[in-house]
Amino acid sequence: MAHSCSIDQAVEQVLAQLPAHIHMGLPLGLGKPNAFVNALYAQVRALPERRLTIYTALSLGRPPLGDGLQRRFLEPFIERVFADYEELDYLADLRNDALPPNIRVEQFFMQPGSLLHSDMAQQDYVSSNYSHAARDINAKGLNLIAQLVAQTPECPDQLSLACNPDITLDLLPMIAKRRAAGETILVLGQVHAELPYMPGACELHRDAFDLLIDTPERRRLFSTPNMPVATQDHCIGLHASSLVRDGGTLQIGIGAMGDAVAAALLARQGDNEGYRALLDDLDLQPWHQLIEREGGLDGFAQGLYGCSEMFVNGLLALAEAGVVRRPADEQGVLVHGGFFLGPRAFYQRLREMPLEQRKQYAMTAISYINELYGQEDLKRRQRRDARFINTVFGMTLMGAGVADQLEDGRVLSGVGGQYNFVAQGHALEGGRSILLLRSWREAGGEVTSNLYWSYGHCTIPRHLRDIVVTEYGIADLRGQTDSEVIARLLAISDSRFQAELMEQAKSAGKLAKGFELDARFCANTPERLEALRERHPRMFPEYPLGSDFTAQERDLFRALNWLKSKFKLSEVLELGKAALDAPAPEAYPEQLARMGLEQPQGLKEELYQRLLLAGLQATR
Repeated sequence: MAHSCSIDQAVEQVLAQLPAHIHMGLPLGLGKPNAFVNALYAQVRALPERRLTIYTALSLGRPPLGDGLQRRFLEPFIERVFADYEELDYLADLRNDALPPNIRVEQFFMQPGSLLHSDMAQQDYVSSNYSHAARDINAKGLNLIAQLVAQTPECPDQLSLACNPDITLDLLPMIAKRRAAGETILVLGQVHAELPYMPGACELHRDAFDLLIDTPERRRLFSTPNMPVATQDHCIGLHASSLVRDGGTLQIGIGAMGDAVAAALLARQGDNEGYRALLDDLDLQPWHQLIEREGGLDGFAQGLYGCSEMFVNGLLALAEAGVVRRPADEQGVLVHGGFFLGPRAFYQRLREMPLEQRKQYAMTAISYINELYGQEDLKRRQRRDARFINTVFGMTLMGAGVADQLEDGRVLSGVGGQYNFVAQGHALEGGRSILLLRSWREAGGEVTSNLYWSYGHCTIPRHLRDIVVTEYGIADLRGQTDSEVIARLLAISDSRFQAELMEQAKSAGKLAKGFELDARFCANTPERLEALRERHPRMFPEYPLGSDFTAQERDLFRALNWLKSKFKLSEVLELGKAALDAPAPEAYPEQLARMGLEQPQGLKEELYQRLLLAGLQATR
């Protein structure tokens, strides 16, 4: 029977019942009981004779405020959106390389880009597939699981793992075997008042917990506000949407490119005439046969089934619009998910949904979603015509994908489940892996290609190459020769870099000396796509799934991103030139007021005002 106790009492019980070295497993992302974790962390750091190793992934924290214009923008927004969310103390110390000597944190996935400069985080990163995390953590001697849970009056004897059954459900049978052999392993839960109760496989009887915190957590849940979807991402989403087959299966991820795919599928269903007109203008002719064979442009008569490690806002929006509506089984499950994370409105929609309807969104073990083995016949029947759509930040011309680690070895995020889904795309009849890639990026005024001849690291090896989508088109790489793979990737690269990439391939002997790129692929420019957006404005919503930003904040966000992309903010001369071209302050009074720059005090604030006005003018 679960022992009800306060947070302090729970810490006392953990210290009393467990050996000197506590091995604590915490859920990925949202499901961490931060208040308990902070209390245990504080106690152990004061007891040098004890040791604590934390095994987890995606430790979530507010974005750093930075300084200057960024701070002026973020501070009020973060205060409003995150409110009293309790930060993880170990995360702050990890960022500063200041963990105490008796505490370690091992993660297999990091909040993207947040720990690039932490030596401790980089050294204790574990490169592991999501589907292997439970196995690997258990092998380390896990003896404490701590996680947030949800409750509902409709099921008084049950608690729901809600946002995070992913690894916990896989761990429970493992720890049961170890307990039977005499080991002490504790499972702790704390109810969060805002966490949606999800029924089904993620429900556990209260007695499954050894310790239950007696006071529900009422501070704000962490959320991820929707980011704007730029023209580049919308075009990527449009191309990808044409490869989704009616009656099939869909997996997508979080972020602007995932939102772009969802937006394009919503348009394909809800505004098919406008969708087709846009795609005609975009010109899909080079990939007509591929689309006809693998996807389609019609609305969804049968609907899709969602099978995604992350149950994202986009999948819920697609279900609400009737795109995701093909039941996977007789229970009427429309989406299988392993964990969820998203904007506050996403949590609210789930909370307000009748419990019976919530059963359509089955939160379950990651082993069920990310692998085929175990109930394989059932999974193959459910996952027909699967489209596993994931993002990479780089791609080699030989077809290797780069998604988790920089060339110097620093980990940006992690492998997570990407490899799992790519492998499934090859293993399932009718399945395809689709990797989304922005073909170029701009920072500080420097434009570079995201397609490389070679890269010092890869996440997806080239022998698993399948479909790659950029804003300029589709490259079907499956079963193709190296020279054909190179040619097809050149066709969807940005034209500013095609000549150099082509020369590198020819110099290496992987492309014929006389090869020339078809002229129709030599106009791959951002200007062409921006003109397309101007002709079809309603098909390019900036926030297709809603926004936590006010109208003024959306303007400011756009302006700040423009400044960051165009100028090296340390280069005073460049900034000065931009400021000279700025409009008068009267043009944007509300935006300046939001940033506290309506009446600048001193030269620094005057420069801030002029820069901001330049950015607002350039992105209006």
